[in-house]
Amino acid sequence: MKYLEKTIKSEKIFQGNIIKVRSDTVELCNGKTATRDVVEHPGGVGIVAFTDSGKIILVKQFRKPLEDEIWEIPAGKLNYGEDHYSCGMRELEEETGYTAGRFEYLGYFFPTPGFCNEKIHIYYADNLKSGQVNPDEDEFLDVAEFTQEEVMDMILSGEIKDGKTVIGILKTRELINLGKL
Repeated sequence: MKYLEKTIKSEKIFQGNIIKVRSDTVELCNGKTATRDVVEHPGGVGIVAFTDSGKIILVKQFRKPLEDEIWEIPAGKLNYGEDHYSCGMRELEEETGYTAGRFEYLGYFFPTPGFCNEKIHIYYADNLKSGQVNPDEDEFLDVAEFTQEEVMDMILSGEIKDGKTVIGILKTRELINLGKL
């Protein structure tokens, strides 16, 4: 059985630089109504990038909602209507200075589907060519290379807390183990 909800009314609550928030009144499958607050987000792209020596490139940056610096795979926000492949290639180069000879799509996931429609696409990149780091003017980050074992230790110890990084690393690791990458 499908438990679909029919939107009866939708009200725009907020529109910011990145997100929009709306409040929907929905009819439930049992005929009752409920309210659903929804955060609309254009989505993003994360890149698990491997150097020729087999190291994974991570970036460390301050994240205001957490009031902390965290390690992440290179990533960025999609502009509304932007193609995720182009966004991923752009973000990899902006944040790390690298361009990828191979840029393979691994799929997507929804980080917080209970209240947000954000979709994050994950790519695998290798055959990297170095270039110039060119972060956004409000973006300050450190770029470092780690072995796969170091990254796994960082995930298991809780040093890496970012969901897209954990999912991207674990998916990439499994695809490598299966001989699919």
